[in-house]
Amino acid sequence: MISVEQLTVEFGGSPLFDEISFLVNPKDKIALVGKNGAGKTTLLRIFAGKQNPTKGKVTIPKDLTIGYLPQHMIHNEGATVMQEAEKAFEHITELHAQIEQMNVDLAERTDYESDDYQQLLEKLTHDNEHLQIIGNGNFQGEIEKTLLGLGFLRSDFDRQCSKFSGGWRMRIELAKILLQRPDVLLLDEPTNHLDIESIQWFENFLTTSNGAILLVSHDRAFIDAVTSRTIEISLGKIYDYNVHYSKYIELRKERHEQQIRAYENQQKLIQETEDFIERFRYQATKAIQVQSRIKQLEKLERLEVDLEDNSRLSLKFSPAPRSGSIPVEMEHLSKAYGKHLILNNIGMIINRGEKVAFVGKNGEGKSTLVKCIMEEIEYSGTLKLGHNVKIGYYAQNQASLLDESRTVFETIDYVAVGDIRTKIRDILGAFMFGGEASDKKVKVLSGGERSRLAMIRLLLKPVNLLILDEPTNHLDMRSKDVLKSAIKAFDGTVIVVSHDREFLDGLVTKVYEFGGKKVREHLGGIYEFLQYKKMNNLSELEISNSLKAATETKDKTISENKLSYEARKELNRKIKKSEKAIEEIEQLVSKLETEIANMNKMLELPEKASDNEFILLYQKKQRELEQKIYEWEILSEEFENLKMS
Repeated sequence: MISVEQLTVEFGGSPLFDEISFLVNPKDKIALVGKNGAGKTTLLRIFAGKQNPTKGKVTIPKDLTIGYLPQHMIHNEGATVMQEAEKAFEHITELHAQIEQMNVDLAERTDYESDDYQQLLEKLTHDNEHLQIIGNGNFQGEIEKTLLGLGFLRSDFDRQCSKFSGGWRMRIELAKILLQRPDVLLLDEPTNHLDIESIQWFENFLTTSNGAILLVSHDRAFIDAVTSRTIEISLGKIYDYNVHYSKYIELRKERHEQQIRAYENQQKLIQETEDFIERFRYQATKAIQVQSRIKQLEKLERLEVDLEDNSRLSLKFSPAPRSGSIPVEMEHLSKAYGKHLILNNIGMIINRGEKVAFVGKNGEGKSTLVKCIMEEIEYSGTLKLGHNVKIGYYAQNQASLLDESRTVFETIDYVAVGDIRTKIRDILGAFMFGGEASDKKVKVLSGGERSRLAMIRLLLKPVNLLILDEPTNHLDMRSKDVLKSAIKAFDGTVIVVSHDREFLDGLVTKVYEFGGKKVREHLGGIYEFLQYKKMNNLSELEISNSLKAATETKDKTISENKLSYEARKELNRKIKKSEKAIEEIEQLVSKLETEIANMNKMLELPEKASDNEFILLYQKKQRELEQKIYEWEILSEEFENLKMS
């Protein structure tokens, strides 16, 4: 489908790609991987027609449609979200207009036997058939489904795009691209601005898509779920693996070990040859052999190995000063912006040493609660920080507080103390500031580079409560591994706001789910939470969205008397059944609440507070209550929908 032949790209005389060749076949789902700066984005830009290679060619069929989502800001101005999304179907509107014009032309002409008339007739037939294939119906439902899947609310549809942040504008652009159903999707870090629920909807969309995909992402779980072929770019060459990313990691390790052995053997051969030349250079009897060895060296194709992977940087946070046993405690906390309530009556206790995740859709209050903890905004209710709590906070605005007059190295050297100062160059290299990049002034760094630099500074400060708001968005996989290992070894308390499941996996032991102005506590890791929510295949979100879409798009003018008697009878039966189910679950909730209240009183007794079996039973009852409340919410929503039918 797409053919890459002897492709070479040079920057300042240095090759980024050196005569690479490969094919992209229909339905291929390819992960492009490699270090930052290896050329992944450049390759996508060449495929999208945004950049030309130095040499070689990329052959793309004329009728092939390509959708390209870049990393950077999308400026969609002067339109609402719905109007912008509808632009995805401009080609259908144009095709309609062309067909109408051809029908008018045919009706006015009388030269039925001419070649020109026959050609026009054939084009009309072809365009009509094409219109049927790409969809000639109402595409409003498809737009709504896609926007809802990407996290938009129906109330957002009529808002101006200019009112949204850069991340949400990227979602609008992504929606347009997905709605166009191109033959090839080029996606450059598409999950950076998505929450967990939207990522899982997006995963499901891509895995069921019939088109080809070339994907650049640092989200391991995402690329492993979506792609089945991995192309690594390294030192100007490509290595093509027809396997999932996780299998590629194993194969790459084997290949790398083989490369090192081959490199070492070649270096040994070169050294022996050079020693021979030097030893016998001036002996006439060995002149022919010396010349032969010199020519041998000149013809030798030198092997290169990416030696940076030979060692793994181990980085630790500075020792955390001991805090009180409960670093964060809140009761009846609420926060509203004007009349818009974000959080309502929140209660939460985070114990010393816990590592917890804040997850949920964007706009549900995760960052708002973080700002409350940081005392950046006012709120109602109670929020207490424990004794001797020292907070290390990472957020996007932290990057803007860096001293622009300093270099990257000076910025870190200024805060580093003790033995860590001897490892500054290694630390900077792990976070993509190796070599000359460490001498750059902060003022010339991009937003992503500043964010990474702010993260490094945080690693070196002595704190006991880490609050990290989307820390992985600008980190490559190696940097994420370094950060994750450092957090796991950190002996303080950690709150992570993140959509990166692979990063959270094995890191957090408790998940706080934000939604509906409430916060629900889930014991266990991120995948246990997702399994609990039945979202591994997005079943919950799809059901929720389809139910919501079906309800809100229903014609409100249909009255009950227009329904047939049998239909009304069946509806009444469903309403009664739903009502009974709600009553039953309310009784269970009431019973569990009473049991838990009694157990709370018993926990005041020293013998019960130290009884592990009793505490496990208490936690089990709490989880049962959470589950029943969740079931009650779903049933109540279904009941309301039935009443509106």
